[in-house]
Amino acid sequence: MLQCIFLLSDSGEVMLEKQLTGHRVDRSICDWFWDHVISQGDSFKSQPVIASPTHYLFQVVREGITFLACTQVEMPPLMGIEFLCRVSDVLSDYLGGLNEDVIKDNFVIVYELLDEMIDNGFPLTTEANILREMIAPPNIVSKVLSVVTGNSSNVSDTLPGATGSCIPWRAAEPKYANNEVYVDLVEEMDAVINRDGALVKCEVYGEVQVNSHLSGLPDLTLSFANPSILDDVRFHPCVRFRPWESHQVLSFVPPDGEFKLMSYRIKKLKSTPLYVKPQLTSDAGKCRVNVLVGIRNDPGKTIDSITLEFQLPPCILSADLNSNHGTVNILGNKICSWTIGRIPKDKTPSLSGTLLLETELERLHVFPTFRVGFRIMGVALSGLQIDKLDLKTAPSRLYKGFRALTRAGEFEVRS
Repeated sequence: MLQCIFLLSDSGEVMLEKQLTGHRVDRSICDWFWDHVISQGDSFKSQPVIASPTHYLFQVVREGITFLACTQVEMPPLMGIEFLCRVSDVLSDYLGGLNEDVIKDNFVIVYELLDEMIDNGFPLTTEANILREMIAPPNIVSKVLSVVTGNSSNVSDTLPGATGSCIPWRAAEPKYANNEVYVDLVEEMDAVINRDGALVKCEVYGEVQVNSHLSGLPDLTLSFANPSILDDVRFHPCVRFRPWESHQVLSFVPPDGEFKLMSYRIKKLKSTPLYVKPQLTSDAGKCRVNVLVGIRNDPGKTIDSITLEFQLPPCILSADLNSNHGTVNILGNKICSWTIGRIPKDKTPSLSGTLLLETELERLHVFPTFRVGFRIMGVALSGLQIDKLDLKTAPSRLYKGFRALTRAGEFEVRS
């Protein structure tokens, strides 16, 4: 049972406080928490569960906003963490993003959502589709009406029909002139390449995202051609676990609209689509830089939005860098950003130049790590393939579509 929820800004300010039970939690717990964040840094903020002298704390950080929940009683830790993740997802969906100004501008709606999402410390209604029927999302018209009428409440007078259903994630009997369902495989590749060019780690985190606009109560099954490669799968509550456990088939009644059907991880991949070859040599107070970027394994689709970033070491006084393709910028925080776009067919993109060291240094002793970004439309680099999507109760006219997208996640090359 959660007793209180706090929303903290990136400076430690308490933007919102929601007491959930009769036992009031004092704000001094936030001061204790932020003092430890300042003293211990990122290592403390990476801990999802923290034991303070008086409470157990659960924390989730999204876009600089810290969601902090407190309890003094025994409870499953994952329930507290998962609920905070649901709160952050719902607020981001409702408000079109998360930041300090958005939270403060929509203070009333955030409180109303928390009132519906948790009751006496226990999660209640966490499905975005049902919450949208209960509480109208903010828009210009509603804000003008609240000023004119003096009524700031966005809560509906009627209870959504799906709240009493066995499938609370789906609105009651939606109807569409065109029935359609689209499935997207969205993957992020995490990789670490050492200074010798050897692949230390390469894995993919992926999501199966569905956009469903189907009339009535559809029952779908989605199967993969190679489900055995999947690790660490995590499902939306609509997925029936037994068909997956026995046959690796996703059987579900989908929510209405966009939702994440499942997430997965695929480990120990053998190659990356791009190579990055950095070379740094230093003497006499200068460091010469040369970086080559090219295609290692052609995925069969265009690799675009290629970027390369690295943090200049503190001992660098100035940098003179240029490239034969794309644009190079030195940002105010001493980050070098190279925007390549697409790899041209007639030349290999290269970045070269010199770095000026501090006067007392002859050689560079701290070498940067290069962070790579890219995007590939139409390909899932993990090799995961969708076999088929079937509807047990199919409408007379049904449109189905499949897409794939792979982009770089934590893709690092050490020099």
